[in-house]
Amino acid sequence: MPTSRRSTTTRRRRSSRRRSGGSSRHAPRELPFVGPGERLWILDVPYGTQVEGASWHPAVKMHVHVGRTLPAHLAPYSPGPHTLGCFLENLYNHDSPAPVPELTDGFEPRQNQYEAADAIAARAEAGGRMFLLADEPGLGKTISAVLGASAVGDLRGAQRVLVVADRPAAITIGHWCRTITALGDSGLEWVVITWDRLEKVAGHDWDVIIADEAHALRRTTTKRWTLWSRISGHTRSHDAAPFVIATTATPGHTPLELPYLAPAYAQAHGEPVTAWATAKEPAAAFTSALERHGIGMEKGRYGATWTTDPARRAEDLARVRGWLEDAEPAAMLHRAAPWGPVPISGMPVALTPAKREAYEAEWGEFCREMDLARRGRSTVKGRAALLRFRQKAGLIRVDSTVQWIAQQVEAERQVACSVEFVTTAADPITERLRDAGLEVATIFGRDRFDVEEQRLRFQTGQAKVCVFTTVASISLHAGEMLPGGKRASTEPRVGIFHQARFSGIAGRQVTGRTHRDHQVSPWHIAYAEDTVEEQVSKVMVERIAAASDTVGGDTEGLSEVAQLLGADWLPTASLMEGSARAANLSCAPPRGSARSVEQLKDQRRDPPQEPRHAGDEVEQLQEK
Repeated sequence: MPTSRRSTTTRRRRSSRRRSGGSSRHAPRELPFVGPGERLWILDVPYGTQVEGASWHPAVKMHVHVGRTLPAHLAPYSPGPHTLGCFLENLYNHDSPAPVPELTDGFEPRQNQYEAADAIAARAEAGGRMFLLADEPGLGKTISAVLGASAVGDLRGAQRVLVVADRPAAITIGHWCRTITALGDSGLEWVVITWDRLEKVAGHDWDVIIADEAHALRRTTTKRWTLWSRISGHTRSHDAAPFVIATTATPGHTPLELPYLAPAYAQAHGEPVTAWATAKEPAAAFTSALERHGIGMEKGRYGATWTTDPARRAEDLARVRGWLEDAEPAAMLHRAAPWGPVPISGMPVALTPAKREAYEAEWGEFCREMDLARRGRSTVKGRAALLRFRQKAGLIRVDSTVQWIAQQVEAERQVACSVEFVTTAADPITERLRDAGLEVATIFGRDRFDVEEQRLRFQTGQAKVCVFTTVASISLHAGEMLPGGKRASTEPRVGIFHQARFSGIAGRQVTGRTHRDHQVSPWHIAYAEDTVEEQVSKVMVERIAAASDTVGGDTEGLSEVAQLLGADWLPTASLMEGSARAANLSCAPPRGSARSVEQLKDQRRDPPQEPRHAGDEVEQLQEK
């Protein structure tokens, strides 16, 4: 691979060019009247907020203000650089675009990030349409992707770059925008959104797209996929599609979960994209292509499944990885973290006689409900029973988690506590820690907190504990470079899973919040001793190890979990992140519940609804 300018110690900085707004599929219509000397101001007004002088406009799908200047009280709602609001404002005021922010002096990427950009540029220069950046968490994929997109833009004369980031938006959008500003926009127009806002950019054309946490595209039966397929030109010919940089440390659990890589696989095999992807039946087309190229398939309860043969699985993993790695030039890059794998250990909790009695009562109730659901073939009731049991089991262990966290803080460590449920885990853990006099940062629940403010409280050491439900895209590691040039506290970080994750991808992503950027951070999995939770936790460790593979691990561990829980008749997706929606839901009191779970009595029951497809649940149950 030829050496690029970007592998040198000096970055080439191009001055930003004036843009005319480029092309869009749909011309602006029904816009407010803008008189001579006036301007259409786009405003980021939070949902449900009423602000004088700002009105929601359906053509823009955002709040707007028309005037010569922006009133002072509206200035806080003015969109920042590289945001969707800024993009729209420039589009509708193409004669007077917003000023381009100045480069951040003294910021210099690491050599490994330049090397990643070189690899991306080499693939684009050779006519490639896609690149998978699968570095381990903490190696700096964000900077690598921005440098790579700038290089592709330089090579192809691009104008627009779309960045699709994971939630929470209050953290991830700001992080990407600050990175772009620090590196320079390279004369390109950048727009940063989150996966849940794809609809707002579907009517515009994009030259380069960065798909951050690309494993969000594992399911093809969702609205997200439909929008992504349209925006990315998924089924277009290789020379007519935008260049896509997919970034994720955990691409998928199985080859079947990699449909978003179909264009790259097609190109690597010298085949048209239609041999791997179709608009009407993307999953079927992808499965057929995998089987045609030697990936082992078997017939399962809900359609084609990956082979259960361990030897064949290992061969398949090497095969799909090789398709991209062995391309000339390579279409993917995976580098292990030099600080090593995350240390993970179990943390058994010895239940008191009273709590053990309560736990066994909940387990018995769960088994009865699951048996009834199994005999009635009601997957909805089965998922609901599984959800309630996990909530109640976790609630019984709240006190032990609080005690362990307090001990870690006393030992001068900062603690990241990962939970899946708000009402039965995050809220009681937070409340009891605060009752004990500890400051706690909270990143959970829709619109409950300023998540970036909460994150910075933890990072600066104001709060020694952070309780969070989010899985990816937040940094909680020691020594992080913070906005404004300050550094995060250097106290060592430790993490605890209050509930074991059934998904290896989710578990791997969570540990990467603190174990990153040369900071070693051990994690512990809490479980009730001598219960089914202990066995599930052991499986989780295996799944995390497997998910570290560049194409993800297999789902054999999920089958093991299903057997342990008597839920092997449920779709596999019921176990993978099946509790995410419940992060903001409450559950009903169990019939015959013990006193240790009486706190549940006033909580509302709202089990998940039947999805259109088994795989839809992953997308429908996203954390808010």
